[in-house]
Amino acid sequence: MATGSAAQTQIPTLQVRRLIKAPRERVYKAWTTPEELKRWHAPGPLHVSLAELDVRVGGKYSIHMTQPDGKVHKVGGVYRVVDPPNKLVYSWAWEGDEKNVKDSTVTIEFIEKGNATEVVLTHAIADDKERASHTEGWNGIMEKLDATYPGAKS
Repeated sequence: MATGSAAQTQIPTLQVRRLIKAPRERVYKAWTTPEELKRWHAPGPLHVSLAELDVRVGGKYSIHMTQPDGKVHKVGGVYRVVDPPNKLVYSWAWEGDEKNVKDSTVTIEFIEKGNATEVVLTHAIADDKERASHTEGWNGIMEKLDATYPGAKS
């Protein structure tokens, strides 16, 4: 019988890495504070219209990403690992049937690199098409994060 950890590694993953020119504590705060997250956590022309975060193991989150035409994409989940300022692990599930991703796992690692932070995002998604779509989305989100905190001070 496979353990939860072994079973998880069998699910295909996508990985996005980005060096953010800000201290690790500042970057971690950007992921864990609703007002900070609303500034950047939506790809392309979308913006975050709602960010509710209960950042603790077992705590829930809800993020609404709104398109310019008003269409809202709602995602939420539960925090599984909260290790400030090193790591976050949470489930990721779209509300309704808008996507094939019903429940997947996102791991964010914050690696100190001098005055900068390497953010390593790993998202376990079984569906090939959704994994490709999420790779594009996460890259767009990371670009906004990088643009929002260039050389930020903690």
